[in-house]
Amino acid sequence: MGWLGAAIPEEYEGGGLGYEALCVLAEELGRAVAPVPFAASIALGAEAILAAGTEAQKREHLPRIARGETIATVALGAGPGEPTQARVQANLRDGRISGEAWPVPDGGVAGLAVVAARDGSGVTLVLVDLNGAGVTRTAIETLDPTDPQARLRFDNAPATPMARGWDAVQGVLDRAAVLIAFAQVGGASACLEMAAVYAKERHAFGRPIGSFQAIKHRLADVYIATELARSNAYYGAWALETGSAELPLAAATARVSASEAGFFAAKENIQVHGGIGFTWEMDCHVFYRRAKHLGLVLGSVRHWKDRVVSELEMRNAA
Repeated sequence: MGWLGAAIPEEYEGGGLGYEALCVLAEELGRAVAPVPFAASIALGAEAILAAGTEAQKREHLPRIARGETIATVALGAGPGEPTQARVQANLRDGRISGEAWPVPDGGVAGLAVVAARDGSGVTLVLVDLNGAGVTRTAIETLDPTDPQARLRFDNAPATPMARGWDAVQGVLDRAAVLIAFAQVGGASACLEMAAVYAKERHAFGRPIGSFQAIKHRLADVYIATELARSNAYYGAWALETGSAELPLAAATARVSASEAGFFAAKENIQVHGGIGFTWEMDCHVFYRRAKHLGLVLGSVRHWKDRVVSELEMRNAA
């Protein structure tokens, strides 16, 4: 069972859902480009608490997140770039945190944040009440306005320790990568469907443009990329559901293939639509923006490709 099933007692809506249902939900939200804080609150926030929180923290926060009473998020560093320890600028001292973190997904509306902070020579994950004292939020303009980001400033804000070490942070990223991969697959599938429908309706030289080989090849390539990403996302879902030691490799593989498929499908959807695909009149740009954004929210594809290589090298050396 996933955190929804593990965290919600039977008296709350009859129990909960496993990761299988959560992945299906993620895919459908991605297909609709839904402007909801799924990536921040569920894929990142809730999974971070499940992976790195204490039992008391799980009992207190996960049911509230599952019922939609609390929006959670994760703040791992300051400034654009890869999710690395070098980007962590917030500092933890005597149970209080100071410094900045940005960009933070849905940081403007979240009530709870899992924040990476320096504690001596290492990094500790801490829980911070974003509605409490010592927290300032500033909205950040991004490519995708349906998935807002914020800059968080902490000024001696109260913080509750969670897990310590960068491995805990990477574990959070791995879990989020799987769920976000399904959202990317959903977006890619929607782009393929949009392009196919338009290719059947749009006529040129007395024929539907979908009858031309150049269009057929584009759609076929998108289909192959999307189904490959779906297969790798299933691999990640299996590893997440079973708690397999293969999760780091499965998550990185799903992340790479879903990010590439999502962006490729969004780009080709615009190309198939032609000139009108570049206008505000069509929804193509909405999927393009979301695909580009999700491809960067956990670090670039290059970063995750390096992680795939590292995981394979470790397994070959074992």
